[in-house]
Amino acid sequence: MLENLQPKPADALLALIKMHADDPRTDKIDLGVGVYRTGDGATPVFKAIKSAEARLVEEQDSKSYLGPEGDTGFVNALMPYVFGRDATMGGRLVGMQTPGGTGAVRLALALAKQAGVTRVHLGLPSWPNHAQIIADLELETVPFDHASADGTADLDAVLAAIRGAGSGEAVLLHGCCHNPTGIDYDAAQWEAIAGAFAKSAAMPVLDIAYQGLGQGMEEDVAGVRQVLAAIPQALVAYSCDKNFGLYRDRVGAFYMLADSAETLENAVSNANALARANWSMPPDHGAAAVRIVLRDDNLTSEWLDELDSMRTRMRRVRERLAAADNEVPGLDLASLADQNGLFAVLPLSKAQIVRLREDHGIYMAGSGRINVAGLHEGNSAQFIAALREVTAGDTAG
Repeated sequence: MLENLQPKPADALLALIKMHADDPRTDKIDLGVGVYRTGDGATPVFKAIKSAEARLVEEQDSKSYLGPEGDTGFVNALMPYVFGRDATMGGRLVGMQTPGGTGAVRLALALAKQAGVTRVHLGLPSWPNHAQIIADLELETVPFDHASADGTADLDAVLAAIRGAGSGEAVLLHGCCHNPTGIDYDAAQWEAIAGAFAKSAAMPVLDIAYQGLGQGMEEDVAGVRQVLAAIPQALVAYSCDKNFGLYRDRVGAFYMLADSAETLENAVSNANALARANWSMPPDHGAAAVRIVLRDDNLTSEWLDELDSMRTRMRRVRERLAAADNEVPGLDLASLADQNGLFAVLPLSKAQIVRLREDHGIYMAGSGRINVAGLHEGNSAQFIAALREVTAGDTAG
């Protein structure tokens, strides 16, 4: 029956990766792949993770199953960093391990569907897999505008989405370092968002994929904590792939907030059943390494120092691009300094993006999304000169 299958379009990012790999130019620049890179272009294993893995090899005495909830030691060790000192929020919050942040988002939306959600309000542009997961679960996507033309968040749109959503609907928001725009909500905006959720019957689904890569570990989840403190129920997806550099180990967590012990217990049992049907049990190695790091003060300190270095480097790249704003008429580079994380979206036309690739060896997504970590002191001037050349005399759009 396989002849009944119709071909699917090739993944654009995977195609971009192949084109970059096949390009023989030595000065090519990869701004497409969403991983952190050092100034030398490497994506290294964290030193703290290396130490934890060495300890794991020596101390781990079994590879037996852990169950659909995964490594609960990892899940619990992570909670204070995400949710604060009262990590369980008075016993109202519990979590489980998932295969990456993608698995966490999938589980959150699948559980929301079982709870009666049929529509998901999603700010666009968003991480492409958000819409794909929503569609695969046969839920309806209700779009709203995430970004304003001036490079800031469209607060009016998100508040309208929350206020207009009722029972049977969810609103999915990024916790920090928005992918793909880098445009986050500020403190006052999060306060307004929390207030709107407090009066809404909608289910908040909060996706935290880049904690520590924006303003800092505490700052990056301050808004999420504000929302959770104001509402009775929520679903939270979390990824360690970026802030621990564990991309291929697929390390994520899913947390459920409920207003009663019985409701929370029912949510956990349903989440376990969904996990069992989807992946049975999550991969353990990366989560075990994170658990070791977070239970050792020295390794925790080393990890946080490494994370600080990543954040500082990306901030320097953003400032360097913003300083070149006047060099590239028609593009708003100045706003990049006020945005956060790995990503930004440049308002380039499809033709300009093709010219950047073909004439200058600069590879970025067709949407204009760039990974700022692909730039460094040695290639930023080349990138800015290429932008200036392809936009000269053109109107970006």
